[in-house]
Amino acid sequence: MQDLSLIVTLAAGLGSALVFGYLTHRIGLSPIVGYLIAGVVIGPNTPGFIANPELAEQLAEVGVILLMFGVGLQLHVDELLAVRRVAVPGAVAGIGGASLLGALAAWAAGWGWTSAVVFGLTLSVASTVVLVRVLSDTRQLHTSAGHIAVGWLVVEDIITVLMLVLLPSLVSASVTVVGIAASILFTLLKVGGLVALALVVGARAIPRLLDLMALTRSRELFTLAVLTIVLGIAVLSATLFGVSMALGAFIAGLTVGRSEYSLRAATEALPMREAFAVLFFVSIGMLLDPIELLDAPGLTLAALAIVVVAKPLVAAGVLALMDYPLRTVITVPGALAQIGEFSFILASLARELRVVPETASNIVVAVSIASILINPIAARAMRPAERWLSRWRMVRGVPDEDRGASSSIEPEDRAVVVGYGPTGRTAARLLRENGIAPTIIELNIETVRTLRQEGVSAVYGDARDRETLVTAGIPHAATLIVSIADGGSADAIRAARDLNPAVHVFARGAYLRDVPALRGAGAEYVFSGEAEVALAMTEAVLRRLGATAEQIDRERARLHGELFGPQ
Repeated sequence: MQDLSLIVTLAAGLGSALVFGYLTHRIGLSPIVGYLIAGVVIGPNTPGFIANPELAEQLAEVGVILLMFGVGLQLHVDELLAVRRVAVPGAVAGIGGASLLGALAAWAAGWGWTSAVVFGLTLSVASTVVLVRVLSDTRQLHTSAGHIAVGWLVVEDIITVLMLVLLPSLVSASVTVVGIAASILFTLLKVGGLVALALVVGARAIPRLLDLMALTRSRELFTLAVLTIVLGIAVLSATLFGVSMALGAFIAGLTVGRSEYSLRAATEALPMREAFAVLFFVSIGMLLDPIELLDAPGLTLAALAIVVVAKPLVAAGVLALMDYPLRTVITVPGALAQIGEFSFILASLARELRVVPETASNIVVAVSIASILINPIAARAMRPAERWLSRWRMVRGVPDEDRGASSSIEPEDRAVVVGYGPTGRTAARLLRENGIAPTIIELNIETVRTLRQEGVSAVYGDARDRETLVTAGIPHAATLIVSIADGGSADAIRAARDLNPAVHVFARGAYLRDVPALRGAGAEYVFSGEAEVALAMTEAVLRRLGATAEQIDRERARLHGELFGPQ
């Protein structure tokens, strides 16, 4: 029955999320709102069907792990170190400010100081899942502001790990300053040991393992290897080093991201991360008990104001004092204006230790849901405000420091070639001879390494994946040449057309029956090996029979039209 309960919970969670996510999307809200409503509907505190909240929480944990791994893949250690100057003091100030205000609000509601301080701490840590989703939806995850926000959150996560370790000692009667200092030092040593193991040992072992999997040319084995790595490091981080699995998964992503397989791992090995991330929001909704909120409405509203107003203002103040650009001052605080998974963990531990009353967990869940509802809407509303402020600054003669420079390479000088067999090599050579810089997309890692050593731009990945095409430069390219003939060519062409409707597409098909599908996907010119053999043979036979050049050309044109139709 446990297996059946798992399947029923999974089906109910995804199905209800689909329905409510679609409805909220239709009325102009973020689908996240629908996922939270779905959790409330199938949760134990509302009538009707009740899913298993424990199983939903475990499935959601997988989503958090996969999402953090994906974030780690797309960031690099040097990028995180580059933002440490603002991430460390900013995270400390944000946690300190929110904790103090939360403690004052709880004390004013009649709680003891110990309970009030712990309650304030639960309001100080932002949600990884929500932050990444908001930054991704607003296309700011890979900007400088996005890097600062993620680095800020990594520091918050480390501080939260320290809180979880220290909380049992702090509430005990025998707490001492020496004991607290020893606990902090031990925790930092464990985190440092995990990072060292992952980045030093893992940097050698993981690429070798992925090399072996890539040589098999099996997508399933490569996916399995990546999932084994991320789940293995996540579990190791929790069991051996005592840190969160989410932080361990992030470090695993940083490790794989340093290898040549980062792009393929992000595009191929994690297709299920979105589904599991949806279950995270559903699991939050399942925790809410609306009736209990009537016991402390004032404290609930005060906590919500701290999370969505006070904490972002503290973050904006830190960034403004450090003279960061306007876009960063707006983007980072907006992404941090919510709480999530770590707040639940901290509140649950405090409840088990009998530090906070039972109502504290419900308030944290309610504030989390409300802040997650508000956060995407506020982030969307911030974009017009940012544009207005930018125009105002320009009128006042203030330069826009954050305005990115446009590319100096014209689209006509860019081309992307998929595959580097004989056809791809010929196409790339012709492009280079005519002053066009080609970027090669190839699934053979040795070919990619050789091309890079020769100074040729090459991307290791599957051309059907949008991230691979973006990395190769399709959004700014004038030409796409698909030189391979397999069943995925049409999908690659459609993805490229979505990213750049103006790109000119040349495609190769193995058989004549492939031509309609490739044209339907958006290829302007399609060439079939089967048809080219027929054309070459026709020309050879006509020459042998003594046909003139005009007769040969006429016959080729007629046969070409019969085989391909008008190009």
